[in-house]
Amino acid sequence: MTDLTDLLRNWWKQMLLLVLLTAVSTAVLLFTRPVMYLSVSTAIPASTYTSDKARFFNQQIQQLYPGIGTPDDLDFMVGTGNLDTLYLAVADALQLQNHYRVKENGNPAREKAALLLKKNSRISKSGFGELRIKVWDRDAATAARMANALQEAMEQMHQRLRNAGNEAALAGLYKSRDRLSASQMAATDADSIALIAHSLASCNQLISQYKLQAESNPPALLVVEKARPALWPDRPKRMLWIGGLTVLAFLFSLLLAIFLERKKQTVAG
Repeated sequence: MTDLTDLLRNWWKQMLLLVLLTAVSTAVLLFTRPVMYLSVSTAIPASTYTSDKARFFNQQIQQLYPGIGTPDDLDFMVGTGNLDTLYLAVADALQLQNHYRVKENGNPAREKAALLLKKNSRISKSGFGELRIKVWDRDAATAARMANALQEAMEQMHQRLRNAGNEAALAGLYKSRDRLSASQMAATDADSIALIAHSLASCNQLISQYKLQAESNPPALLVVEKARPALWPDRPKRMLWIGGLTVLAFLFSLLLAIFLERKKQTVAG
């Protein structure tokens, strides 16, 4: 059994050299990398009931409609955070091909800018049921603008999706009203005319309700905190990496010294 004291006495120079080489090379690598600033935008989901016309026109309200959604409502939103459409919209809005200084032109330039934005972004659901949009960039102010732009683009996307049902219902009601109007003009029987007139009145009432709901276009996200420029860089975490790799280098050098010492003793024996 190799004694630790003898081991360190015999191999401390080699171990120290390995640890110093690791620490110095890691420091050189990290300090030559550009720093990245982190900005975070935080939002919560709006209630899905806001897209239901019954919250305005139900004459017998049997439940209170909450103003905010549930954490489960964020799962679909987080999933859309992987769509290139979201990042392309922000790349176009902020002209990120100029910010990233991409060499390509035209559509390849915007696609590469969107890819770089996606690479330096993260959209997730926090443990408190919040939607968090994180963006890293070399410029703190630009990181904040990109995070807020991503949050706005996502809100607009899901606002359109939530309102799509009302718009589709409204389009169908317009067609139904046109058919009823044509039937009323062609009808000759008084009872048929009265029945069609009643149906037209109901259809027009529904149209006014869905039109009001579609035009109100309630938000899908409620912003809790907009992203702000960071005061200090977030990446790379230099001290953490240097300290962690230095400890690993020491452990590796210790294991290597044990192996070499045993091999030396085996050869000598």
